[in-house]
Amino acid sequence: MLSKDIGIDLGTANVLIYIKGQGIVLNEPSIVAIDTETKKVIAVGKEANDMLGRTPGKVKAIKPMKDGVIADFEITEIMLNTFIKKVKGKSFLTRPRILICCPSNITPVEKNAIKEAAERTGARRVFIEEEPKVAAIGAGMDISKPEANMVIDIGGGTTDIAVLSLNDIVTSTSVRIAGNVFDQDIIKYIRDKYKLLIGDRTAEDIKINFASCYKADKKQTMEVKGRNLITGLPHMITITQEETEEALNESVRKIVKAATNVLEQTPPELSADIVNKGIVLTGGGAMLKGLTDLLTKELDVPVLIAESPLTCVVEGTGVLLEKPSELEEE
Repeated sequence: MLSKDIGIDLGTANVLIYIKGQGIVLNEPSIVAIDTETKKVIAVGKEANDMLGRTPGKVKAIKPMKDGVIADFEITEIMLNTFIKKVKGKSFLTRPRILICCPSNITPVEKNAIKEAAERTGARRVFIEEEPKVAAIGAGMDISKPEANMVIDIGGGTTDIAVLSLNDIVTSTSVRIAGNVFDQDIIKYIRDKYKLLIGDRTAEDIKINFASCYKADKKQTMEVKGRNLITGLPHMITITQEETEEALNESVRKIVKAATNVLEQTPPELSADIVNKGIVLTGGGAMLKGLTDLLTKELDVPVLIAESPLTCVVEGTGVLLEKPSELEEE
């Protein structure tokens, strides 16, 4: 085959690319470092991420995606082009077809911007699918039958919640509370309580390796380094896991509320299926300690984490690319 089909998970935190027949070929942070004086791109992806919060004045690390949509079109276009060139190599003799995902409930203008960014990479044709549907497929759910499958996809910028049946979304919602907001919650809590300023990367490290949002252990502690806001000097404090639960409580409750609303709008026959099968969590946010237990308790339905939550969306694009007939109908 001279042309290859490409699936893209254009996320707020990471971009993942799937090539038909090869699998996942790229997984890099959605970050671009530019020189603010010359406007030249210095680094993209992992390389730019290493510079985050550590750049000299004239170099700025930009995250062009915000809340699952494009915040800076020009930089997003540069980023996508760089990534696609990286994975294309010489194997593409003709222009590929691209399947790209977007959050559910975004505006037509936001959707169009995502489509246009993909078109500008030299695609022959661009298909757009909603993230929760693709995440469900990537998590191994069979959404073609007349029975309910419920997925909660917690990414970097948005949490997409949907009930699916017969290859389509029955009811869904999208809230702009996800991994990035969790990071900000931790930063704010530590700043307010300890007058210590920490960077995004430190907050992310706390979230991934230590934080818990349910039944946290007050005996478990972690040392956190940052800048004292009063003295302006480097400083270290010790926080407990219980404090992280306090920091994340409000945001996590909003996700629980959004999931409750979706369940309330679900037809009763499908509700019965959800009770039997449970809800599947996907996305990086699914790995937050305590989240499955909290959701199980609050929603009164079993909640499970997908086998590989971080790659569900892009793996779902891979499954859909193997069935071009379903895409043609878009």
